[in-house]
Amino acid sequence: MSRWFKPDLTENDVTPEEVYFNRRRFMKGAGAVGLLFPALAACDGAGDGAQARVQGENALKPTPFEDITSYNNFYEFGPSKSDPAKNAHRLTVKPWHITIDGLVEKPGVYPLEDILKGMDIEERIYRFRCVEAWSMVIPWNGFMLRDLLKRVGVKAGAKYVTFETLYRPEEMPAQKTPLLKWPYREGLRLDEAMHPLTLLATGIYGKDMPKQNGAPIRLVVPWKYGFKSIKSIVRISLVEEQPPNTWNMMQPDEYGFYANVNPNVSHPRWSQATERRLGEGLFGKRVPTLMFNGYEEQVAALYKGMDLRKFY
Repeated sequence: MSRWFKPDLTENDVTPEEVYFNRRRFMKGAGAVGLLFPALAACDGAGDGAQARVQGENALKPTPFEDITSYNNFYEFGPSKSDPAKNAHRLTVKPWHITIDGLVEKPGVYPLEDILKGMDIEERIYRFRCVEAWSMVIPWNGFMLRDLLKRVGVKAGAKYVTFETLYRPEEMPAQKTPLLKWPYREGLRLDEAMHPLTLLATGIYGKDMPKQNGAPIRLVVPWKYGFKSIKSIVRISLVEEQPPNTWNMMQPDEYGFYANVNPNVSHPRWSQATERRLGEGLFGKRVPTLMFNGYEEQVAALYKGMDLRKFY
């Protein structure tokens, strides 16, 4: 059982009936989804299949699959939140390779299927919050980033992990424009990357990752704003210096390196104190934003002594 979450809800409590997958169906369909399910662990370790409760939530109801896959920020396919669902079908996700380099013992260009072999794929239900004050609750399928980093070996001197999104303008039309500085880049401090909550996700709702959501593999850091969770990853590098990040380079007064969810630090153009759940409509009830997106107990120690208004 996970030491990070309290499993006080059952699968039937948290998952809509139309997308409910019980453990028998997972096992039966494992061949069809290939390497997505080499292991069916609950949360941090092999468990009894009970789903995880997000910290600070009284009830955990995943956002419907249709909403998760139709309202996205994936600027490579266009600036509107409906553009990724319209344009991402162009993306080719097989074969897929990830370059792992920098301060690692085993640098190389790794086929995704080789990376997935032996990884402990888990389902975790995480709150996922956008900087624009809307949020989702998403059942992710993935494995801990730290497992991959341990496999390739982290050299002394590595302090940060940097990530890079695919650059393929013929399939990602907005990359032909100066909308952002391509390719998209993100980064974490090494201790953030090694935290058990940090995932490399390969699917949602027990299905392969939809292209508009970052297929075939993306980062998920649930205590940070969504733009930190970089999509369609093709490079992971271990470095000594804090790496440049796309939004931090573009608008440093609005987007900091850390991007921790913090209701006490407003975006220059809007408050971050409350949020609205996706799927509840424009007039849906706003709820208070939780510090670290509800994961304060697990991650606050990472930032002990830091001025979170300065290091936003």
